Amino acid sequence: MKKITILILGILLISLGGCKDKIKPGTAKVDRPTVSGVSTMPVELTQTGRYHDATATVTAKSESLVASRIMGPVTELHAREGNRVTAGQLLLVIDSQDINKKVAAAEAGYREALQALNAAEQNKLLAETTNKRFKNLYDENALTQQELDKVETQKKVAAIEYERVQQMVKRTAAGMAEATVFLGYQRITSPVNGVVTGKFIDPGTMTMPGMHLFTIEDNSSYRLETDIDESLAGDISLGMKVDIEISSLRLKLQGEVTEIVPAIDPRSRTFLVFIAMEPHKNLRSGLYARVKFPVGQKELLLAPQRSIVEKGQLTGVYVVDGNRVITYRLVRTGKIFGDQVEILSGLKPGETIITGNLIKVKDGGILQKVGSDE
Repeated sequence: MKKITILILGILLISLGGCKDKIKPGTAKVDRPTVSGVSTMPVELTQTGRYHDATATVTAKSESLVASRIMGPVTELHAREGNRVTAGQLLLVIDSQDINKKVAAAEAGYREALQALNAAEQNKLLAETTNKRFKNLYDENALTQQELDKVETQKKVAAIEYERVQQMVKRTAAGMAEATVFLGYQRITSPVNGVVTGKFIDPGTMTMPGMHLFTIEDNSSYRLETDIDESLAGDISLGMKVDIEISSLRLKLQGEVTEIVPAIDPRSRTFLVFIAMEPHKNLRSGLYARVKFPVGQKELLLAPQRSIVEKGQLTGVYVVDGNRVITYRLVRTGKIFGDQVEILSGLKPGETIITGNLIKVKDGGILQKVGSDE
């Protein structure tokens, strides 16, 4: 029992001895460096345009797909990818024996019809002359009425035959014209001025009706195609002015919405929009572009880009509180608007930040005199 008592007393003595070294409660004075010669400004909410960024593709405003109308092997090829062509320029020649034979048959039929027409005309003239003679004989009572009726009937039949042969001539002429048109299909020409961007045929290849031979783009005018999410269907309108950026050309252009396809693609939930662009000599189909659509207004917390301080992987600004104490505050930035940057988090409206002479700023310092940006 005595040993236990002595042990407890010893522990109490050690505890009392340790309490003598504790610091008494109080306020420690912090020596802060003074900062001067800097400019400050309060950050406020700013009304600005709300934009939707979309990706787009440059396409030719007019693209022609040249196809064959007849069957036959290609005997001559006069154009390849990259060639500039003019309207009416020969692209290729197709050899078709069937068409040549049809043209020859049509021409022979037309010549035969002309000969038949000539014979029918002579027969008609003969019937008319005979009718006149028999009429005179009838007036002199040298013929009976029946004999006169027979001659008049022959005259009418000759006239009908002449009209029938005339129609046959027209029919064979039309057949010959049709065959001649098909003969023209052997020579494929360019329908527009432009550049050949696709060739799908080679010499000796057999063509078929409807077979795709060439793609020709009108390179005098280009436009953009972009797919827009269906949620923005009410925000995009015809005539809307948009900003276009083609990074591969380091090119910024102005554009205008010229066509909106009203149907929504059920797979991607998007609709197609066409945008007219300012002409530029370096434009070509297939280029990647970005388009900025103005779709409304919103309030943003903006700060000058010069006020942003990067420290390694950290991004922040120097904030001055009500006691003029400077603190490095981490922020998350968003889009850039000219010389302003959007502050997504880390600052509140009305807080004061340092915007000029940041090299003089020390984290934890105290601002001697508050200036303002001009």
